[in-house]
Amino acid sequence: MAADRKVFAGPRVRRMRRDRNLTQAKMAEALGISASYLNLIERNQRPISAQILLKLADVFDMDVKTLAGDEEARALTTLKEIFSDAVFKDAGIGNQDLQDVASASPGIVDAIAHLYRAYEEAVTASSFLAERLADRDMVEPGETQGLPLEEVRDFINSRGNHFPQLDDAAEALYVKAELAKDEPYVSLRNYLRDEHGVTTRVVPHDVMSGDLRRYDRHRQTLFLSELLDQPGRCFQLAYQVGYFELSRTMEDIVTSSGFASEEPKRLLRIALANYFAAALLMPYAAFFRTAEETRYDIRLLGRRFGTSFEQVCHRLTTLQRAGARGIPFFLIRVDNAGNVSKRFSAAGFHFARFGGTCPRWNVHDAFRVPGQIYSQVVQMEDGIRYFSIARTVSRAGSGMGVPGDQYVVGLGCEISHAKKLIYSAGYDLEDERGATPIGVNCRLCERMDCSQRAFPPLKKRLEVDEHVRGISPFGHAVDKV
Repeated sequence: MAADRKVFAGPRVRRMRRDRNLTQAKMAEALGISASYLNLIERNQRPISAQILLKLADVFDMDVKTLAGDEEARALTTLKEIFSDAVFKDAGIGNQDLQDVASASPGIVDAIAHLYRAYEEAVTASSFLAERLADRDMVEPGETQGLPLEEVRDFINSRGNHFPQLDDAAEALYVKAELAKDEPYVSLRNYLRDEHGVTTRVVPHDVMSGDLRRYDRHRQTLFLSELLDQPGRCFQLAYQVGYFELSRTMEDIVTSSGFASEEPKRLLRIALANYFAAALLMPYAAFFRTAEETRYDIRLLGRRFGTSFEQVCHRLTTLQRAGARGIPFFLIRVDNAGNVSKRFSAAGFHFARFGGTCPRWNVHDAFRVPGQIYSQVVQMEDGIRYFSIARTVSRAGSGMGVPGDQYVVGLGCEISHAKKLIYSAGYDLEDERGATPIGVNCRLCERMDCSQRAFPPLKKRLEVDEHVRGISPFGHAVDKV
């Protein structure tokens, strides 16, 4: 954030103060300014100076990047997507209205998104029921229940994908289990046997009946499928260790989520156990230090810690410890049909909550040459540029009749951090002309000069002329009124 740039972040400062239960007088005193001046800042009538930014970082142990509007950018993208639905076409809500809501309260936006998701699920369920009734089939109880995966994703995003209590416990256990002294699989297998009396067995996939990991409580045996590669086996062992030793800590986090039903609670427990497994295999301090020293060389990090490409990428998104923060990465995982199975947004990068991705983004190109790392500079519609890499990853599956699933993992960051990445060598990061213009997805993107459009933009009204053919197959468009 340049020192001479005027930063107006009143709502964010006010929200930060309220989160800490401070009065304006108390915060002003801590910053060495008057309460009236802080009041002007919170009302966006005065910019935040570089000196005050530094004071905020020092006094409140916060990352000044949190004042750059990342959360509001995510909230604004969500609102634009929701209010582009045809159900709101006569509501008369403009972009400035959405911007005001996103700036004032991203939490309200999350609530709106939750309500909209419930509405979409209800519409889908109604259509499904109508089709079933038309076919005169029996409707089974529970068939209309929506999956709560988005609830869990929202909770993890609200925590910045960082759970310090799990990181601290993983570092302590890393030393106790002596993982640094031997191959992680051997150390973890021995630890489970010595500390918990659990034997580990790798068995044929047909015996596992499609499961990759199965714990038999009565036989005190952890069964692992032969389809798992070595990083996968280590990860499953680490998961089981976390389940045994950190259940109470993880349950405290689940309770803090406020989830009412059991299904999102179970999904969150699994997510937290996965988080701990990654933290145990890649302990925070050592992993952060190595990432910085190697310029975030993902392959080298995987070799150093015995983990896969995807495991390393996911771990990189969690490096948010105060005083030892890594690059704020965003991450996405897609299949070759464009379905998004994993996403984490940081640094203001915009993901669609209810759709796919932009075809101009190189996550799709990575399927062409499996195993090759693709890099790209992209620019969103708001003018912010990002550096991203993408590579295919394969899931368990080998042998005749046991197909392996292939995905692409995309990882990226805002352009100002790209110089720290080994993958940015050879790029002129200052040249904006080298960036590929992309959007959130076709329905939300308003770039009309794109030949790869699959749908017209929802926020524009098409003007079709039989005698004119533009670069976009959907003709000309003007803003809806």
